Amino acid sequence: MTYKNFLRLLISLPLIFPAFAQEEASQLREGHPSQYVVQRGDTLWGIADRFLNEPWRWPDVWYVNPEIENPHLIYPGDTILLSFDGDRPRLTGIRGRPTIRLSPSVRATRLDQAIPTIPIDAIAPFLSESLVLEDGEGGGLPYVVAIAGDRILAGAGDRIFVKSIEEPESRKYTVVRPGAPYEDPDTGEILGYKGLVIASTQVLSPGEVATLAVERSREEIQIGDRLIPSLEDGVIQKNYLPHAPDFEVDGLIIGVLGGVSQIGQYRVVTLNRGEDDGIEVGHVLVIMEDGGEARDPYGSSSTSTVELPDERAGVLMVFRTFERVSFGLVMRAKRPLHVGDRVQEP
Repeated sequence: MTYKNFLRLLISLPLIFPAFAQEEASQLREGHPSQYVVQRGDTLWGIADRFLNEPWRWPDVWYVNPEIENPHLIYPGDTILLSFDGDRPRLTGIRGRPTIRLSPSVRATRLDQAIPTIPIDAIAPFLSESLVLEDGEGGGLPYVVAIAGDRILAGAGDRIFVKSIEEPESRKYTVVRPGAPYEDPDTGEILGYKGLVIASTQVLSPGEVATLAVERSREEIQIGDRLIPSLEDGVIQKNYLPHAPDFEVDGLIIGVLGGVSQIGQYRVVTLNRGEDDGIEVGHVLVIMEDGGEARDPYGSSSTSTVELPDERAGVLMVFRTFERVSFGLVMRAKRPLHVGDRVQEP
């Protein structure tokens, strides 16, 4: 997240400020600090969590310090200050002045050392290795028709022949294989299919039957496997702009990536809502746990029950979207979450 994006959001959402000012007492976390020095390994979300009960709302109270030269990114050593403009809280970034040991060399701070919005390590494998295919057969995608040497399987260092990549969209292509379907628990509809990433390749010569070199492989390539433009091109980003949807969301967690049954903080989950439903990268959603039922002591019979309200159990942020499903990272979990828990707008 950049300081510019903070300012842009403040300008574009003027109506948020009065509401936030009225809720100031409840929004600030109890025991919050008055300032915090950014440490290596921090995230913007984690820093905001020290000050706010709802850390995703930090853009609502961010103030760009005009005295900072090139105030675009937050780095370790910067100080985050909490102050008030009347009754309105605001967070201000002050550029740090770290002590530098002098030596006969040039020292530089790389731009990519700025702290990210969320823990990138938690989602990087799912950005480069997870995808959703619309068709269980991968229809319409180029596919492997043969393997050099008249082999039936291929791995790193081999050549494969693909139909058809006449005008490559990328120099590199990812080999994928359709997997199990994503099914909507509410409607029974198939929302898409898990795309299993098999290998990465490079185009040697395009054509009706193109020749590609296999650079890396997780599994052996089979004849019939499909190809898409490389997942490594432009997918991973460090900074996201968290924001609430401006419409009602009623979705479900339909899967958890990583093969676990209970879902906790920094787990990646799959939702049955996607781009067709208006879901965007950066959308923050509240996870609601089913309240269950309780026996009604004064009901019409001994088996009478009442339905208890759902309870807020966590918060997630969407980091990748497809047409009908999306992936989200659980940023906070009050208790173990499960497949089937509902998600809604904050």
